[in-house]
Amino acid sequence: MLPAGTKQSAEQKLSRIRVRPPEPPALPRKPDWLRIRLRHHPRVRETRELLRAHALHTVCEEASCPNLPECFGAGTATFMILGDICTRRCAFCDVAHGRPLPPDEQEPQRLAEAIAHMRLDHIVLTSVDRDDLRDGGSRHFAQCIRAIRTQSPQTRIEVLVPDFRGRVDWALAELNECVPDVFNHNLETVPQLYAAVRPGADYEHSLELLRRYGRAHPQIPTKSGLMLGLGESLDQVRTTMQDLYEAGCRMLTLGQYLQPTPHHYPVMRYVTPEEFAQLGREAHSIGFTQVASGPLVRSSYHADEQVSGAFAYRINTH
Repeated sequence: MLPAGTKQSAEQKLSRIRVRPPEPPALPRKPDWLRIRLRHHPRVRETRELLRAHALHTVCEEASCPNLPECFGAGTATFMILGDICTRRCAFCDVAHGRPLPPDEQEPQRLAEAIAHMRLDHIVLTSVDRDDLRDGGSRHFAQCIRAIRTQSPQTRIEVLVPDFRGRVDWALAELNECVPDVFNHNLETVPQLYAAVRPGADYEHSLELLRRYGRAHPQIPTKSGLMLGLGESLDQVRTTMQDLYEAGCRMLTLGQYLQPTPHHYPVMRYVTPEEFAQLGREAHSIGFTQVASGPLVRSSYHADEQVSGAFAYRINTH
């Protein structure tokens, strides 16, 4: 067993996945629509310094999100609680894997102080998977929500939760006491690719988590997201969108998967902006009320605008 706090490299993570990823096709160079136009903004440095001062992690940094300059430049971030070491070894994810440290009991207070300092209208709160904890980390989520509500009652809180494998009843009980403004859980991909892309997770289990929370709190919108370009067919994407809608989900993000390192799951194809646009229109026609669909869209992309209804359907091509 690894000592607590020990991380594993991407190569070590992938070597332990039971289902090996396919050989990548000979893709052309990265298309222009996936090339980030870096925008230098003084708030990027300010945001990084504030996060370091409060010993906080963001999924923007840990997962190598391509939209980091835009979000940090706007003074927003997706906060990642419960440390920066995940107990899963998903083939697509750049977050470190290993044996995590115990939850930091002071983190909720530090998080609330940072959010109050930044005067944020909307925040996204996510975490690594914590299969080592009896409650999957749900108690810590609840503590963070309470602390934020106390210091910044006007701030909208979106939670992007893990699947709480085997601990859903406990997790829902904790989150029933501290209700967020948006409940988000990503399916990530189509069920046919779960064994290779998302080992340790279960498609039906994730759908049931969204379904159960939505039924318990019909006033709280539920949200999910998919990465495309992992080898799925468009028909499989359409079926998955229908499954999400039938589970009560009404907010959806669709974005291009980008391989973080050569040791991660390969990109099987680049989905075109036109295909994203078509899928976005189809999602909207199914009944989704908020859709963000485009190559550089991520689960937290313009989350504040989505929840406020600033756009009911948006295509992002950069």
